Amino acid sequence: MAEDLLKDFNPFDIFDAEAARLDRFFSGLDEAGWQRPSRCAGWSVRDVLAHLAGEEIYNHACLDETVPDLMARLAAEGVSDYNDFNELCVRQRRDLPIGQVLDEWRTKNGETRARMRALGYDAALQTLAGPYPVGQQTFHYDSEYATHADDVGAPVSDEEAEGRTAWRVAVGRFVLAEQGAKVQVEPMGEQIFASVDGVSATLPAPDFVTATVGRLPASYDLDTRLAAALRCLA
Repeated sequence: MAEDLLKDFNPFDIFDAEAARLDRFFSGLDEAGWQRPSRCAGWSVRDVLAHLAGEEIYNHACLDETVPDLMARLAAEGVSDYNDFNELCVRQRRDLPIGQVLDEWRTKNGETRARMRALGYDAALQTLAGPYPVGQQTFHYDSEYATHADDVGAPVSDEEAEGRTAWRVAVGRFVLAEQGAKVQVEPMGEQIFASVDGVSATLPAPDFVTATVGRLPASYDLDTRLAAALRCLA
């Protein structure tokens, strides 16, 4: 079963670790660091923080079981999809003091992490897509935080890198299976074999992770059909 891919990892510990990584990084930035472009097109490092702070509105709505109310409020503001929501969160915080946005994110995300852990892996969380296991939702949050940590250039130590790649490969494979993706994915040592519609490639595990979150550079030598099939977390 797809869930077996995740059994060796604790999503709550990973969430804490990735949040701590971002916090350490953000805490050491000067003004130039905040204004530096991130890997997210059109967003600075500061904008990534604003996004993380703003999306806690949705995370808390899931925990509070008020997602329909949130969607109604957002619709009244002209928000029709997730991209609109992201841009609204960033735009609303661009003129706020950076310390205020950082404190907002720290506080709200700390609450999210504590409440998710307290609910437990198998509890049901009310999401926009319907009830979903808390543990699996936390793995989605883990992937997002790791992706944005990479987007802004938060350091990853050599000691962490292998284990971090391992859980990210597992999450990518789980989500592809969960979505019923047509792409065939098989680990081959430190490589990942991927095939779809007669097109195949073997990617180093870190590059497979990058493909699943839609961050492969345009210059990367991978058939566009395969790149599109592997993208499942962004």
